[in-house]
Amino acid sequence: MSVFSLRSYAGWAVPLTAGLLALGAVPSDLTPRAEAAASAPVRDDFDGYQDLAVGAPRATVGGQRGAGYAAVLHGGPHGLSADRRTVISRATTGVPGSPVKNEEFGAQPAKGDLNGDGYADLVIGFVSGTGDAVIVWGGPRGLSGSGSVALPATGTQTGDFDGDGKLDLALFRTGRAPGDDPFGTTGSVWTGPLTRTGTPVRKAPLDPERLRYVDVKDGAVGDVNGDGRDDLALHAYCGEGVYCTKFYTASATGLTPATAPAGDGGVALGDVNGDGYDDVVVGFRYDERIEVAYGSAAGVTPSGTWKPYSQDTPGVPGTPEPQDAFGSAVAVGDITGDGIDDVAVGAPGEEFGHGAAAGVVDILRGSRTGLTGSGAQAFTQNTAGIPGTAEPGGTFGSAVRLLDINGNGHADLSAAAVGEDNDNGAVWELRGRPTGIVTDAALVLGGRAIGAPYARVGFGAEME
Repeated sequence: MSVFSLRSYAGWAVPLTAGLLALGAVPSDLTPRAEAAASAPVRDDFDGYQDLAVGAPRATVGGQRGAGYAAVLHGGPHGLSADRRTVISRATTGVPGSPVKNEEFGAQPAKGDLNGDGYADLVIGFVSGTGDAVIVWGGPRGLSGSGSVALPATGTQTGDFDGDGKLDLALFRTGRAPGDDPFGTTGSVWTGPLTRTGTPVRKAPLDPERLRYVDVKDGAVGDVNGDGRDDLALHAYCGEGVYCTKFYTASATGLTPATAPAGDGGVALGDVNGDGYDDVVVGFRYDERIEVAYGSAAGVTPSGTWKPYSQDTPGVPGTPEPQDAFGSAVAVGDITGDGIDDVAVGAPGEEFGHGAAAGVVDILRGSRTGLTGSGAQAFTQNTAGIPGTAEPGGTFGSAVRLLDINGNGHADLSAAAVGEDNDNGAVWELRGRPTGIVTDAALVLGGRAIGAPYARVGFGAEME
């Protein structure tokens, strides 16, 4: 996940599961009410392939600059393909609202079977304005704008927060004081399943005292104490140029504030030591490190046990430098197939002879003793086998995600460079194997490749 705000092209992406898709050409300026083609079935029981949804928040849609769109790139036995995608915007038939200048539709996506019909649904948020987030329902023919409903939120996170086996929804609507600082943000938890009109079983407020002063940008869920309930970590803008992390543990009484590393970078949850408890991975981009707070039956371990990792850690390639932004983006997934999650870390500000902010992605291995620098890997746009060439301001690693796109049991790396080609943006897919990430079938996709608007759209602003 990325920490760059959507105002600086950190959009989003979301994993779904689906089969193949054939989509006709999309015009360079999506016209109002243009229908996006339906995807193949998107089921919560999955078909063995995960999909990647990519935000292009600065795209011109219906003549409105910065209205934004999302492109769902569908996985398959050979990975991602430019021919299998679905494009969704406010111009898609059935999606509430219409394209709005600088709204940056596509923020904070969330996915899952929200209405209990066996098909995964997609929630799309936005950054600016007075609109609403949108649920795009899945069905036998896949995602379709038809019947989409508005949600009173700028962004959401999904998870089973009460442990009943049904997906719930955490909603956030950003408020602002005069200027840029957040004030009056509201949070709530909607208990699932939702009806097709978007009505939950019940609603409850979420941490009104603390959330009112933050702008939630991103998040992750996982079970840190093994109680069968999803816990929630949030990445937020806290005003005066400062970003922060908020963490909540779930219980029978709801989500409760808890202690975790208070970083200003990306956040992800996963089991990096194979003990059955998810761990919290948080980036500290200004300090050029990440920290891991390990899970346990009692929850996140005390702060004295949290482990830092950086380019100074033995085995991790590179050297820490100011403005590398190591930890701006983090992702967790099992690359090697050993049952233990590994970690991808983006350092989009990395400079290595090709100008500032060319960017790099480091891979750190999980092990029975925890995350380690042993066997770590580093990838740039100049790594052999990776399409393209590193460029100043490309920001390779501005967003990262680890998903098993081709269904071979190994998480693949998706890495974005939102500054690529003068802020057009692009996403690279690198395969996961038992030996780690490899480049022998590397692929790069952007707006032009998928037949969508591409000029200065910030394609790949964030991936989820």
